[in-house]
Amino acid sequence: MKSTTRSLRALKGVRPIVCLTAYDVSTARIADAGGADLILVGDSLGNTVLGLPDTVGVTLDMMIHHSAAVARAKTEALVVGDLPFGLAHDSFPKLLSYCRRFLQEGGVKAVKIEGGASLAPAIARLVDAGIPVMGHVGLLPQRVHSAGYRRRGLTPEDQKQILIDAQAVAAAGAFAIVVECVDEKFMPKITEAVSIPTIGIGSGRGCDGQILVIHDLLGLTPEPPPFARPEANLHRDAVAAVRRWATKVRAKKSK
Repeated sequence: MKSTTRSLRALKGVRPIVCLTAYDVSTARIADAGGADLILVGDSLGNTVLGLPDTVGVTLDMMIHHSAAVARAKTEALVVGDLPFGLAHDSFPKLLSYCRRFLQEGGVKAVKIEGGASLAPAIARLVDAGIPVMGHVGLLPQRVHSAGYRRRGLTPEDQKQILIDAQAVAAAGAFAIVVECVDEKFMPKITEAVSIPTIGIGSGRGCDGQILVIHDLLGLTPEPPPFARPEANLHRDAVAAVRRWATKVRAKKSK
């Protein structure tokens, strides 16, 4: 059955939601065949696919290019595109045009936006314009240069702010929220505080679902984050296959 924003929202409290990133037709088909409910074309493609040091250098054109490739896989999973660095803070007409391009040219069915309460008014206007939005609170990779990579929710003050952000995004009409690298003891409180699914990454089990970068899951990342436990080691297996073939070529045994 094809996933929609409505069907995923209805899974809260019913069963955990399975989410993975994908950046092209091949990874999208793998994620879909494996049973993912949602595929995120994440701006993590900067680190994972494009060799960039972080997500800040990822542009809208890059995201649309990769989103369109994923959309061509025609998956049962819902495809969501990640709005790149800084664009959510532009004027609303520009923001609407970015999201419209995502849906029209990139083929995604929803857009993910990093940020909390300050972006809630813009999220509400996007939803009113027919753009489904997935929120993202907690650690915000797009703010690496101002806030760094650090676990969130370790102090009462930070916990209060994360709750404010999550509730504001939910009230604005988002259909789900990614919650990244939040203290796992605090995570259940966020899940209980909002009526929409929380999708955790590095935030423990107190979420309504989990998301991972598919390269981390498959063992294609040389140094995956500590919360990612690979279910395969495809990097090792691929290197071994290339070496076997190279040996055959050098021995003139390849056909």
